[in-house]
Amino acid sequence: MRSIHEERPERSIFLVSEDNLTDRSRDGVERQEDRGTLLIFDTRVLDRDCLAQGLRAKQMPFDVVACGSIAEWRQMKNQHPPLSAVLLCIGRQRPADAAVGSTITKLVAEYACPVIVLADNDELAHVLKALELGAKGYIPTSVQIDVCIEAINLALAGGIFLPASSVLAMRRAIEAGNDVNRPMSGMFTQRQEEVVNALCRGKANKIIAYELNLRESTVKVHIRNIMRKLKATNRTEVAFKINEMFPEHANFQH
Repeated sequence: MRSIHEERPERSIFLVSEDNLTDRSRDGVERQEDRGTLLIFDTRVLDRDCLAQGLRAKQMPFDVVACGSIAEWRQMKNQHPPLSAVLLCIGRQRPADAAVGSTITKLVAEYACPVIVLADNDELAHVLKALELGAKGYIPTSVQIDVCIEAINLALAGGIFLPASSVLAMRRAIEAGNDVNRPMSGMFTQRQEEVVNALCRGKANKIIAYELNLRESTVKVHIRNIMRKLKATNRTEVAFKINEMFPEHANFQH
């Protein structure tokens, strides 16, 4: 199952849920009798205490515990229910940093619960690195606390929480990659480029129309527009100018 949620009005969050949702997804959050611990890791005392207070104020069905290190949690873990989720706050640091990456890896390996990264930076490379290291979500600090809670619940349900800005950046990267494969994209529309490629192969209008599922009259319109853009007077000149401007497409004639 796949779903998208975007926080309004900033449209800042993108959620992806997987097929193997647990029973928690049906209940929304854990039942009170299944109360566990939400562990916040943050070396910054004020930041972690403020976040913990904010989450407690929302009456989440967890013991919300804030620690500065794994060692600190080990000393107090017997005083709390088993871990349900870990929220690792890295501030301006990056998952690619050796210390941060090592911490994510240790948390994922040591605890059988979702590890979610909370960070100031939402660049795509950082998000992907966190997921690569095993994190089950990446929350930018620009979101509201209710969205943070929603991200935690999604991770508990077996999903992955990502910033929408990172997903959009991924889309732009994919589109940019497509443009690399379409060197003529700055001059022609995709359909015009398909007609140009066919012209360079010496195909007749009727054949072009058949192959591109177009009316022959539509092909003629495309050809006229292509000739106007290239300032060419005939089909032969179109092919000559294209091969001159884009040598890598000379093989279209063969």
